[in-house]
Amino acid sequence: MNNCIKSFALPFFASVLLSSCGGSSGIISTPAENIDHSPLKVSPLTENELKTWSHLDLVKDTIPGMSVEKAYSDIIKNKKGKTVIVAVIDSATDIDHEDLDDVLWTNKDEIPNNGKDDDNNGYVDDIHGWNFIGDTYYEQLEYVRLLVSGDKQNPRYTEAGEKYNIEFQKYSQYKTQSSQLLQQVVDADNAVSKFLKKKDYTKEEASAIKTEDKALQESIALVGYILSLDYDTVDAFKKALEKDLITINTRLDYHLNKNFKGRKTSDDSNDLSDVGYGNNNPRPTIKTESHGTHVSGIILAERDNNKGVKGVANNAKLMAIRTTPNGDEYDKDVALAIRYAADNGAKIINMSFGKSFSPHSDWVRDAIVYAATKDVLIVHGSGNDAHSVDVHVNFPNDVVGGGQEIADNFITVGALTPRYGPSMVADYSNFGKISVDVFAPGSEIYSATPENEYESQNGTSMSAPNVAGVAALIRSQYPSLTAPQVKQIIMDSGLPINTKVLVGESRDIENLKDISKSGKIVNAYNALIMAAQITNQ
Repeated sequence: MNNCIKSFALPFFASVLLSSCGGSSGIISTPAENIDHSPLKVSPLTENELKTWSHLDLVKDTIPGMSVEKAYSDIIKNKKGKTVIVAVIDSATDIDHEDLDDVLWTNKDEIPNNGKDDDNNGYVDDIHGWNFIGDTYYEQLEYVRLLVSGDKQNPRYTEAGEKYNIEFQKYSQYKTQSSQLLQQVVDADNAVSKFLKKKDYTKEEASAIKTEDKALQESIALVGYILSLDYDTVDAFKKALEKDLITINTRLDYHLNKNFKGRKTSDDSNDLSDVGYGNNNPRPTIKTESHGTHVSGIILAERDNNKGVKGVANNAKLMAIRTTPNGDEYDKDVALAIRYAADNGAKIINMSFGKSFSPHSDWVRDAIVYAATKDVLIVHGSGNDAHSVDVHVNFPNDVVGGGQEIADNFITVGALTPRYGPSMVADYSNFGKISVDVFAPGSEIYSATPENEYESQNGTSMSAPNVAGVAALIRSQYPSLTAPQVKQIIMDSGLPINTKVLVGESRDIENLKDISKSGKIVNAYNALIMAAQITNQ
């Protein structure tokens, strides 16, 4: 499932409300001299800072961005570099978007729309990528599929059953609580509106009502509390709650529904040799299928078209590969997508998805190793479960057992917020001294969404493409560097942070070096300087 955090805070609120009514090398010398003595930014970020914070500079702006703009102004300048193909393996991508339509990879060995596999790669008319899931949109979660299979010999079958029972009960309770709260809010809003003889009332107007009617008093208290939150009107709160109910119902009706069959392709998902399924259209099936578009925009949205946003990379081409439904992806699709990208010239693969169960994880690992033989760097989000992935495994990954890496072309990224200091690691971000390599901007990231629109989204889904963009910059400017070298440069050139940070659901106090392999946050400026040094050597 996409490593993207959706707006889903109200069910928790509902239960409460119902119950209570640089040196000469150019690399910044760190940490003590420059970073950990940097002043905390106490003023709110401006609208422009929020939309661009991941490109800003920690020392200059006191915002833990990746110094992208500094890299362009001081290092890249007008140097275009070599074109790099970046494969985004994700949900659907709006390849007609105004910020993406001029940066698409085109398969020059394929004649468009002639219904033939001209290049004999097994995919008919794959002009800009491939859609491995066809018309599929909703899907079950992987552990639900395991339970449906009835494979009790699977060592994680019992664990899957336990997880299912917990999640089903939790979301059933969310649905009941949120539905009840929505009805209470509707009733309270109607009562206050009727008394005031107006729909658009203020908190002050509601509070000024004098009445001995206890039911009306309760209604006034409820709408007053709602209006004291970050909602301009009661209607805005109702819409937010209705949106959360859609998320809850999706989880119950599709993700956790044992009787639901989502896959609409004609292949056998347990047979890796059954290939050629899907179609050549990676576009969204519905407008809200925005994840792939958002991720792609972060990496390589056109920088010089005076529209929307600027991607991190200035000379990259997008290979759009759809594998991820609204639910958990299939291992087969992911494995074949990695191989497709590697075989068709991608040098960077971004994978902003993950899951806790993976019946054919060996297929995906084999594909990762295959990509390594093609000198492809894979960037993956660590996941949004707020726990250590050294303990709680998250797939796909490049480690087996005690942490031995299967290849040196896979980098895993945790998420940062725009607020330097103890809260700079996103509270949802997974972490791990063995399994997570670096941290990068992931919260409140502004990027493209379908139909030429833009919005901010949160998640390690956003931190991974920020790093993929930096990797594309390096490989464009210094094309002689290998995938393992680029990975090491990204890890070694980051800013080491000694400031204590809060992590996980319990908000434990940790050092960044104890929750990631590098102990650093990604910095494009430093990475390009180090890349130049290594290239010159």
